[in-house]
Amino acid sequence: MHADDARLLIEYHYWARDRVLQAVEPLLAEQYARELGGSFPSIRDTLVHLYSAEWVWHARWQGETPTAMLSPDAFPDLPTLRRAWDEHRAAVTAYLGSLDDRSFETPLDYRTMDGRPWRHSLWHQLQHVVNHASYHRGQVTTKLRQLGAASPKSQDLIAFYRERLHDG
Repeated sequence: MHADDARLLIEYHYWARDRVLQAVEPLLAEQYARELGGSFPSIRDTLVHLYSAEWVWHARWQGETPTAMLSPDAFPDLPTLRRAWDEHRAAVTAYLGSLDDRSFETPLDYRTMDGRPWRHSLWHQLQHVVNHASYHRGQVTTKLRQLGAASPKSQDLIAFYRERLHDG
């Protein structure tokens, strides 16, 4: 794995995240928190889960062992979540930007929230973060449709490549 590929993948991740957040911005507070069913009851809870999962993995990359996800109650509205997530984005991109090719292939030990030890390359962990987010961004898109709100712009990886690599 090349470090440049990993950095491109995380760039895609935040590009897609921003498209979802832009689609969520016009919602009323009640719509943002409305229980709609699914893996997580609301758009807020789904987005906080996304941010929280990313936060957990980054903490693991720093040698920490989180034992719980972040509470949706800590993020009552989208601006609060966006501020925290944007600060976190800066930390993630700075960390990944400091690594070389070999760093992404090196096995990295971590513990799950229940304390079980695991070992995977940073590359595999990063792929998981992005794939996990894609799944839940799709859930947010469904919830937006349930509310009758506009869907986000395409979040497809190929759309990102077309925009970033071919359109300049």
